[in-house]
Amino acid sequence: MSEEATGRAKGGVARAEKLSPARRSSIGKAGAAARWGKLPQATHIGSFQKEFGIDVECYVLADVEKTTVISQTGMARVLGLSPRGDSFPSFINSAAMAPFVGGDLREKVENPVKFQYGTGGGGAPPNTLNGFDTALLIDVCRAIIAAEAAGKLKAARYKKVVAQAHIIIGASAKSGIKQLVYALAGYSPSTEEVIAAFKLYIQEEARKYEAEFPNEFYVEWHRLYEIPVPDRGKPWHFKHLTVNHIYHPLAKSSGKLLHLLRASKAKDGDRQKTISVFE
Repeated sequence: MSEEATGRAKGGVARAEKLSPARRSSIGKAGAAARWGKLPQATHIGSFQKEFGIDVECYVLADVEKTTVISQTGMARVLGLSPRGDSFPSFINSAAMAPFVGGDLREKVENPVKFQYGTGGGGAPPNTLNGFDTALLIDVCRAIIAAEAAGKLKAARYKKVVAQAHIIIGASAKSGIKQLVYALAGYSPSTEEVIAAFKLYIQEEARKYEAEFPNEFYVEWHRLYEIPVPDRGKPWHFKHLTVNHIYHPLAKSSGKLLHLLRASKAKDGDRQKTISVFE
């Protein structure tokens, strides 16, 4: 055996040793299933496109758990990342996220779920696809929120991702508890009811991240006061301009509106605001 082949073999053994016994078993079963054409089959396919305006395909597998799966590019799109193939794993492995991604989460990202869908046509085998259990999306959102709390995602390029994480967590929690009560009460909502309820929760969460003033407003301030445009964020001058020219005048110079705004922001955690890609 060549030195190169020996090196690859050793590398494979080293990677395998880092995996948990359960994960090695899962990967082994997946490999055997692939060889014998027994990968999990997707019985249903859907998309976020019509209801939420983002091109994310989702599937339901015919396993015991009826696992729900989102494609790798779908995971990127739903988080507001670039839809290119490696953007999702690249984000997870970035310096900003690495300290907040546990070993189990990293294993799942590095080993997507392989499954089959369709007939392939003309007697060909079904298409083999890669995806992630949708529960992984919740784990990723929690990691993003933890990174945000530690001040690691302050760059402008992370604003949309952070907002999406909060929106997804909030909407999923509300939707999940509602579905649990439905099940306990013996009520089976229609497909339309489920989608409508989740859309409502998404809209509620997204409102928390809407900008208070349009970008055109700040552009005019840059022009009128000849304030340089910073590489990221807004100039410190804007704070004083907002207080002096908006909040105090609107409250008849008594500052009541400003105090109300501060109280409201303190209640909501004073989170940065942006617009959700779900809107």
